[in-house]
Amino acid sequence: MKRPNILLAAGALALATLPVQAMAQSQPSYAEDRAEIVNLSNHYMVAVDAGDIDTVIATWAEDGVLDWVGGIEHGRDEIEAAMSRFGGAGIMGTLPADATERPRTRHQIINHVIEVNGDSATSFAYWFAMTNRTTHGQVELLYMGHYEDELRRENGEWKFTKRTVYNESMHNKSLFYPGLGESDPRQGQ
Repeated sequence: MKRPNILLAAGALALATLPVQAMAQSQPSYAEDRAEIVNLSNHYMVAVDAGDIDTVIATWAEDGVLDWVGGIEHGRDEIEAAMSRFGGAGIMGTLPADATERPRTRHQIINHVIEVNGDSATSFAYWFAMTNRTTHGQVELLYMGHYEDELRRENGEWKFTKRTVYNESMHNKSLFYPGLGESDPRQGQ
C-alpha cells in the first residue's frame, strides 16, 4: 500500500511544479532580453548602412518616435520617409549605372547599458561612424555620439518606441548628458 502513496505524491509534486516551470520558461531572463535588445540595435545599424529600409522599419513600434539631427519623426511612416534619404538608402539612385564601387559609411554601436522592466526597457549606447568617402583614400572617423532608447516588447519582440540620437560632432552636442549619468561639470567650481 505504501507504493501507490509514493507514486501519488510524486505525481502531485510533478503537477504542482508544472505552472512554475511554464512560468519560468515564458519569462525571458535579463540576459535573453539584453541579447535581443543589443541584436535589435545591431540590425538597425547594419540595415541603415545597407539602405535596407524594410529592416530599419521592422525595428520600430508603430507609434515610435525618432529624435535625431534631421528632426523629430513620429510613427513608422515618418521614420521610413526620413531614413529613406539617409545612410545607404541616401546613396541609392545617385550612382552611375556602370559603377563598380561606392563610398560607404559604417556605423558602430558599443557599450550598451540596458535596464529591463517587464515588457519595457531603456538603453543607452555609444556610436561612431567611419567613412571611406575621402580624398586621400584612407578611412576616417566621421561622427560620434550616443543613443538614448526606450523600447517595448510587442508580440514577444523588442521594438524601439523612442530613439534619441545625439550626434556629439554636430548640432546636439552638449556640455553634459544626464541620460549617460553625467552631471554639470561646472558644479563645484
